[in-house]
Amino acid sequence: MSQISTQKRIATQELVNWLDATLNASSFKDYCPNGLQVEGKSTIGHIVCGVTASQALLEYAVASKADAVLVHHGWFWKNENPCIRGPKRRRLALTLEHQLNLLAYHLPLDAHPLLGNNAQLAQVLGLQPERHPDGTPVTCGPDRLIWLGTCSSANLQELGTTITNALQRTATVVGNLQQTVQRVAWCTGGAQGMMEAAIAAGADVYITGEASEPNFHLAQETGVGFIAAGHHATERYGVRALGAAIADAFGIQVEFKDIDNPI
Repeated sequence: MSQISTQKRIATQELVNWLDATLNASSFKDYCPNGLQVEGKSTIGHIVCGVTASQALLEYAVASKADAVLVHHGWFWKNENPCIRGPKRRRLALTLEHQLNLLAYHLPLDAHPLLGNNAQLAQVLGLQPERHPDGTPVTCGPDRLIWLGTCSSANLQELGTTITNALQRTATVVGNLQQTVQRVAWCTGGAQGMMEAAIAAGADVYITGEASEPNFHLAQETGVGFIAAGHHATERYGVRALGAAIADAFGIQVEFKDIDNPI
């Protein structure tokens, strides 16, 4: 006699609707489509969450017999080569072969006030966000993606050490290591180009994931510290929190798989 699975399942479209509403996805003008990027099975009982829809994450999902993959970095980015070749073809072929649903949320997941990357990174690093009277975070910069707040570190060097220990990745710290840190600005991932907005907002230090050549000079010439803590390392926490929220809301199996990435 064949074994009958009692695992709870929900309609794929029900989950998509919940995610779109929870993350207010339609309010963002993004660099990629947010939501269901590749349609798979009509019902979902097991989700694998990760930062990026890489071949390694997809293979893990297949081996785990998952029905869906939920990520921060999906596919079909603006201005990318649209041809389905090489790694892109292999990823898509594996997804279609195993009827995986690919769900991806980029800026909506960065910005969410509770589940978002910035909100979750603040918890991990012990940052205290500034808040408006209604409880919403004080933000600045493009799409209001930069968060502002305070930290308990006495100076830039101490903050860099705290970040390195919390994320288990050596942070790049630029500036006077002994400078006092009072107001902190942060935006996860590849937001190094937003440093000038953080400076204009009165931050003493700007924390993001990646670094570019101009960041060194801005830090030297303005006296505002700069910390690059890793694109992947700063964006592990939003999708993990979102997965936990899905499990609580629907009672289905959700797991987070961290595919290590030093960048």
